[in-house]
Amino acid sequence: MAGARQRPGATLTTLFPPAMTRPGRRTGLLGGSFNPAHGGHRRITRFAMQALALDEAWWLVSPGNPLKPKAGMAPLHARIRSAQKMARRLPIRATAIERELGTVYTLDTLRALTRRYPRREFIWLMGSDNLAQFHRWKDWRKIARIMPIAVIARPGYEGAAMASPAMAWLRRYRVSAAGFRSRGRWSAPALVLLRFDPDPSSATALRRADPEWVSHYSDRPVRDSLTHHLINPQEGA
Repeated sequence: MAGARQRPGATLTTLFPPAMTRPGRRTGLLGGSFNPAHGGHRRITRFAMQALALDEAWWLVSPGNPLKPKAGMAPLHARIRSAQKMARRLPIRATAIERELGTVYTLDTLRALTRRYPRREFIWLMGSDNLAQFHRWKDWRKIARIMPIAVIARPGYEGAAMASPAMAWLRRYRVSAAGFRSRGRWSAPALVLLRFDPDPSSATALRRADPEWVSHYSDRPVRDSLTHHLINPQEGA
């Protein structure tokens, strides 16, 4: 499915002007290790923002993913720097707020964010590769009941995603992007499937091509784009 085609000189605001009746800013949440961030992250986020009329998006750079090995994980400050660089000139904030919240699992993070930012409307963004294994996440049905979920197609994962236990449960809550976008207030569970021309970029390929990518970023502390707290080079791995 496609979002609106962008006209020359058009912005996200002119394409999808924010409704005056909205209870809060509509914000997409994309979680991941961002090890490092790449053009694929930027492209799927921008597409989701256009398709769903989001005001902004937050990249939740995970201090530690319980489903991924720690070996090969770059320091948090380098991953934040790479995400901030990739998000430049777009309404995207790269944040390690999970470090401040003290959360590890997605369920706990989303609960904490909805409590901290009650005037925002959040939607969880994830690729179809994550939908294929979503049933392995802690209390995944509770995640779906906290906020809507938008799944962006990724090549090679469509079959597994559509046949997954999570999809079997979520299918009854599926809505179109146009229908979702026009809702005055969001509710959950809700599932939106988004499809667009994929970006072949991957963090694994970037690390193979440039094993020393971390060295491109200085060892100075970096300021979190959301919390504005400093992240020191010694923090995280």
